[in-house]
Amino acid sequence: MALDTKAGGRVEGRPATRRGGASAPYTEAADIEPLREFIRRMTELASRTTEEAQLLEGGRGLLAELIADSRWLPEAFAQPHPEFYQQYLLHCDPLERFSLVSFVWGPGQRTPIHDHGVWGLIGMLRGAETGQRYRVGDDGRLQPEGSETRLEPGDIEAVSPTLGDIHRVANAWPDRVSISIHLYGANIGAVARHVFDPDTGEAKPFVSGYSSPVVPNPWDRSAQIRAALAAGRS
Repeated sequence: MALDTKAGGRVEGRPATRRGGASAPYTEAADIEPLREFIRRMTELASRTTEEAQLLEGGRGLLAELIADSRWLPEAFAQPHPEFYQQYLLHCDPLERFSLVSFVWGPGQRTPIHDHGVWGLIGMLRGAETGQRYRVGDDGRLQPEGSETRLEPGDIEAVSPTLGDIHRVANAWPDRVSISIHLYGANIGAVARHVFDPDTGEAKPFVSGYSSPVVPNPWDRSAQIRAALAAGRS
């Protein structure tokens, strides 16, 4: 059977392409400081340790702060597609030690069953999503592991090859958009991963790519500096 990919709902592991959303003219959010602060602090964390447990613990705290308020997310990176969920890159560390991605789920959209190959944290920003973990049984077929979970805004879930790495994710709402912010321990759009046939357990390789060719610019602080200068002259 044809298998959808992680990043855009195409079959057979094809990379994501521009499908609306951030293909529109890009304008910055009014207050992107939370993203800028997250990037600073996550870069510091990745420079201090390579231990997965420490990165998951520290990254969870930073991600919790980021998803506590959704107003920092630029609208261009919150746009759904009528057919395919969108995977917008928000930042990738220059050394590819981590990446931050906005997943935008149209009503009822879902991933195939897939793995990651690296550690990851899923933080719910808006709406809700459900997830089901799987393991590969002795016969090579997939077996559900635990019950289905549901993430509400502020909730965070971890994945990794050591904790459990195979799952599927879906928008919990059939009639509204949901958005989750994902932190991964690599440039996730360039990682060779797998999608799994739900009937046979057959694994097929794929590389997700991203849904847009641009990323937010959190480093333009000119508006704040001009405002501070103007306030100093008044």
